[in-house]
Amino acid sequence: MSVLEQIQRQVMWNRLLAVVEEQAQTMIRTAFSTTVREAGDLSAGIFDLQGRMLAQAVTGTPGHVNSMMESVGHFLRKFPADTLQPGDHLITNDPWLGTGHLHDLTVVTPAFHGGRLVALFANTAHVIDVGGLGMGPEGRSVFEEGLYIPIVKCFQAGRPNETFFDFLRAGTRLPVELEGDVYSLCACNDAGVRRLVQMMDEFALDSINPLAAFILDSSRRATLAEIAKLPGGTYRAEIWSDGYEQPVRLAAAMTVGADAITVDFDGTSGLSGRGINVPAAYTRAYASFGIKCVVAPDIPNNSASLAPFRMVIPEGCILNAPRPSPVAVRHVVGQLLPDLMMGCLHGAAPDRVTAEGSSCLWNPPLRGGPIVSGQNSPLVDFEVITFNSGGTGARPGQDGLDGTAFPSGVRTMPVEATENVAPVVFWRKELRPGSGGAGRTRGGFGQVMEIGAKGDAEFACNAIFDRVAYPPRGRDGGGDGAPGVVRLKSGTILRTKGYQVIPAGDRLVLELPGGGGMGPPEQRAPARHAQDLRDGLITEEG
Repeated sequence: MSVLEQIQRQVMWNRLLAVVEEQAQTMIRTAFSTTVREAGDLSAGIFDLQGRMLAQAVTGTPGHVNSMMESVGHFLRKFPADTLQPGDHLITNDPWLGTGHLHDLTVVTPAFHGGRLVALFANTAHVIDVGGLGMGPEGRSVFEEGLYIPIVKCFQAGRPNETFFDFLRAGTRLPVELEGDVYSLCACNDAGVRRLVQMMDEFALDSINPLAAFILDSSRRATLAEIAKLPGGTYRAEIWSDGYEQPVRLAAAMTVGADAITVDFDGTSGLSGRGINVPAAYTRAYASFGIKCVVAPDIPNNSASLAPFRMVIPEGCILNAPRPSPVAVRHVVGQLLPDLMMGCLHGAAPDRVTAEGSSCLWNPPLRGGPIVSGQNSPLVDFEVITFNSGGTGARPGQDGLDGTAFPSGVRTMPVEATENVAPVVFWRKELRPGSGGAGRTRGGFGQVMEIGAKGDAEFACNAIFDRVAYPPRGRDGGGDGAPGVVRLKSGTILRTKGYQVIPAGDRLVLELPGGGGMGPPEQRAPARHAQDLRDGLITEEG
């Protein structure tokens, strides 16, 4: 391939990244659920006809996009490429064929150019309600957790599948929002198809196969080159989750070889009887992301750049939940995996990893009205979820980020957006002083939130919180971040997981964890220490 051809294909690769980013932005602008339009809990990407991901949107979460990378192959096994036609949209929320729990809808759409199928577009979005017990850990099997959608066509040749939409509307507490989100997902993929056709016309392409080969080959070679820079060997780490019935141990042995990094999760705790179990695809998604952040952060994310990261996940462990295990809040455990991967990589590349962060989102599902309190409730029935984050771990040369979602990457939702769609009031939402772990670089600060219903009426929270019993740990002599706290304003300590009612006249108080520090605290620059004091983020005594 000549230098000019390489440059042309690099330009087309960049254009493809722009196409999928516009795909994601279309979903954000048209979504009904606040989880999508406010928090950006979604993914979008383009795939070749073999189901290999070529490009992903920058907007979105690794848990979605990296597990969606596997899901397109499942769609093609159910509906082979040669059976698809323009206007088809395929959908599922199967946790084992999609992205890990029923609240994520994945849609796959064929892209035609000149009457020929040339690519597939896929996206995933987290919706607020799919019926069942709601977003929470209380289910004993996936069948209790909500509406289960196998891989079906929600649109065929441009016409809606009315039987599908009848089932969809009947299976949720929020039929307008859920149906609207499905239309948004399909519109998102349609936007990608239109832009791809325009791009192919502009570059006079009959097929994207040569471009796909260039993308995959370049990404694979670049990733292997980065792996080769690491010292070979096996590196081990463990991390603990609060769990549900009992604490959960996540263990990993990472072997850095010449052409792959292999992670064995032997020693990890067994399955839970509640919905904190993690399907294997979600485990691979977040473990691969944690490795890639350290080893090859500048290489675009696609099937080839992730292929050298391989997982051995023992059967029967909490990271390899079989159907029909309850998995509704798989993120509570799964989002600890990047910290676990960095614990391993600390032995191979100590100057590139961060300290542990709050990691797991603190996104309280709130519910109220007659559905909680009976017919005498002063509130209308409501179901809402709001996304919030604690502090990230300290970085080698910089402090951790305050109230920032890592590894999920979702945005913190404005309280006004939540108050606009549900009868709740956020009385406080501010940084939590002193929560960042001390160190040469300190951990990011968590947040303090105080939430009530309008009129201080009774309401419920389906708690899905972690990092309370096991706060984020510092590295290289840095201090631990502050543990999380879940309580009532009146002082009663609540459980970190499970359905609980906040009594009338009281409020829910969440104190989100801070990130761990890095390096000895006495090495912190005096100017940084003084600035934190001036900002009221630490005290002289602390």
